[in-house]
Amino acid sequence: MPAPRTAADDLDPQPPPATPPPAHRGPESGTVPSEADMPAVPPVPSARGPHDGDDDTHSVLKSFLGAWALSACSPEESAAVEAHLGECAPCADEALRLRDAVGLLHTERDLDLDPLLRFRVLENCLGRRPARIPVPDWAAPYDAETARLDALLRDIGEAEWNRPVRLRWFESDEQVSRTTTVAGAIGHLMTMDGLVAGALGLDDPLGRDAPCAPVERTEKFWRGESFPVASEVHDPWRDQSHTLIRTVSFAGREVAELSISYSDFSLPLRDSLLDRAFECWIHADDIADAVDYPYEPPRGSHLHRMIDLAMRLLPAALAGRRRSGRAGPARHLVSAGSPGRSLHLEIEGAGGGNWYIPLDSPAALGSPDHTVAQVALDRIEFCQLVAGHVPPDEAAAGQDGDRQAIRDVLFAAASLSRM
Repeated sequence: MPAPRTAADDLDPQPPPATPPPAHRGPESGTVPSEADMPAVPPVPSARGPHDGDDDTHSVLKSFLGAWALSACSPEESAAVEAHLGECAPCADEALRLRDAVGLLHTERDLDLDPLLRFRVLENCLGRRPARIPVPDWAAPYDAETARLDALLRDIGEAEWNRPVRLRWFESDEQVSRTTTVAGAIGHLMTMDGLVAGALGLDDPLGRDAPCAPVERTEKFWRGESFPVASEVHDPWRDQSHTLIRTVSFAGREVAELSISYSDFSLPLRDSLLDRAFECWIHADDIADAVDYPYEPPRGSHLHRMIDLAMRLLPAALAGRRRSGRAGPARHLVSAGSPGRSLHLEIEGAGGGNWYIPLDSPAALGSPDHTVAQVALDRIEFCQLVAGHVPPDEAAAGQDGDRQAIRDVLFAAASLSRM
């Protein structure tokens, strides 16, 4: 007799339990999974509104950032990533960093450094980090100019050391010149720095009995059997300049007034190193022209000191030219320390300023109240005049007043030049 039916009998019967799929067998088991067995790659999430995202979407889109930065995404992927970047600040920051990094990987980018970069780094370092033993303030221009020239020399090739360099200066109101090489110009700087070295008790590259006059010193070096070829002169010159800076830095304040003889005139050490800084810049510029290298003037504060030294030497140079008959006679007798007839020299540009040059006596004082003439010059043009690179008749940009006084002062400025 059949059993009575219940309510449970009216329900659908339960399906039999499914047979579990076989465990995945990797290569070690000898079975390679078919394509149908491989897990599906999740689709690229579509762009959603600012509040529709979830953690999974964020993770997937973040994984595309590297490919997006390399422009390797499909248009659909790029659209999804860029929509996400508008909503997610962390991903946006990461995307910017990746794009900046990709910019450094472009093979078409010119990787040559700006040739003036080293000069700017040196300028910044010299101005920011004080040395443990500070360089005296009056020696700083020499330190900076030798460092800049050293940077130039390290950037040129071996063959460029034999490029011709023309050294120019004035003698007897005429421009004269000598042609040497880059190596010869550095040798000239080294022999002239040797005058300072000898006065400080250091080794003079020409020896103890070397002459003091610039031309004779340089000629002796150029004719010597040990004349260095090409870049062999670089290290001795730089080592000497380093030694000079170290010596004056440790010597104390008293050494600033040590007299340095140039045969027919002398300068205290503080002015002599300013003179050496000026000549280092001028010949570095000559070398830069010879090797087609960009070269900037000294920093304004250093250039101002160099110009001021020339202004302080002008009255004596003018008096010397007057004694030799190359300048007009004095107009008025002036007692030492008193104001007298003056020429106003206005130097324009960074490092420039206003100077009043006494005309009748080197012991007189220049005075704005006794000005009889005025000359305006650009700072570089004035330095080129003092270096003997610009004829006096072509130097002045603006002139006003006593023509004879103007001519005398301009020619006196040119007479400060030497080899």
